[in-house]
Amino acid sequence: MTDEDPVHKRAHDIILALALERGRDKTLCPSEATRALAGALDRDDWQSLSPLIREVATEMIDAGKIVMRKKGDITPPAEMKGAFRLGLPPEE
Repeated sequence: MTDEDPVHKRAHDIILALALERGRDKTLCPSEATRALAGALDRDDWQSLSPLIREVATEMIDAGKIVMRKKGDITPPAEMKGAFRLGLPPEE
């Protein structure tokens, strides 16, 4: 998928909007973004969109737009297994 793909772009926009809505002190579960994307696409099978959300989240992490956290600690995308959350990077 590329940034030119409208579904990819919508996933990016949803992740960023949810992160911004929560602010720097809070995070979101990737399933929240997956469900929001499914709703935006008028789809019931939200679980099938999980791989796309993970792909887009990884791209966003690599670009420094968001971070992944496990047990509160910033974690690299290579450890995107099990329970993790997404959020804005800390202020520098």
